[in-house]
Amino acid sequence: MQRRRLGRLGHESSVLIYGGAMLAAVDQDTADESMQLALDSGINHFDTAAGYGDAELRMGPWMPRIRNQIFLATKTQLRTAEEAWAQINASLERLQTDHVDLIQLHAIGDLDELDKATGTGGSLESAIRARDEGLVSAIGITGHGHQAPATHLEGLRRFPFDSVLTPWNYALSKRADYAADWATLAEETQRRDVGLMTIKTVARQNWPDENKKRYSTWYEPLDDQERISAALAFVLSHEQITGIPTAGDVHLLPLLVQAEKDSAGISREDAAAVLDKEADYSSPFLSMAI
Repeated sequence: MQRRRLGRLGHESSVLIYGGAMLAAVDQDTADESMQLALDSGINHFDTAAGYGDAELRMGPWMPRIRNQIFLATKTQLRTAEEAWAQINASLERLQTDHVDLIQLHAIGDLDELDKATGTGGSLESAIRARDEGLVSAIGITGHGHQAPATHLEGLRRFPFDSVLTPWNYALSKRADYAADWATLAEETQRRDVGLMTIKTVARQNWPDENKKRYSTWYEPLDDQERISAALAFVLSHEQITGIPTAGDVHLLPLLVQAEKDSAGISREDAAAVLDKEADYSSPFLSMAI
């Protein structure tokens, strides 16, 4: 699997990052099968969050065997320093490790959330404390929504985050205002040598009918190989991007692994041509029920 340098952290991360959200509501046997597939496929960067249901508990039994072989990231969505500190420590216990490589301030998609996290008594204080005490090695920021790239750019002005996880896909690239914000953020991460990761690569649209969801993702995903391969190739054609967390359903992981293999042979233009044919393809943030 291709690897890209995770900014100034220096880790050569697999371009597919194992997205722990897929383990939120599965049993341990299913989690084990998925984790093994990821490792066999060359994935060496695993990303989860305290808010992803049982994901940390499902990943935890693997850590005594693989912790020194992988880059491990988790997230806190709590906003006060006291709450976040407790959650970071709980995550370490659930993950059965004494440290993670990256703690991310999670779901910061607008300035109100950024103010809460970075203000006095906010969760950033606990992330810094955890780094200073050796519980985490680096600090990042994540978020959803159409304001995310601009919000993350402002976040970099306030604090030297080591990584940014922000949305990017072909549908979002067609929105001129969003694409401009994303390009500005990407340029700034390059200038600061910040690891830039992107989410929602294979999001197709909001679910038309919540009662007919076929996957555990909160958005309807692309789910055929040609379109998933095109979607991944489009995102990876942007060299600023260091990695893509896999979608939040275990059934999509094999398709994404194959897409990574296909991506080297698909140009950005060819990917766009495939995705332009997709009906009902739009931003997943038009109605964000997460």
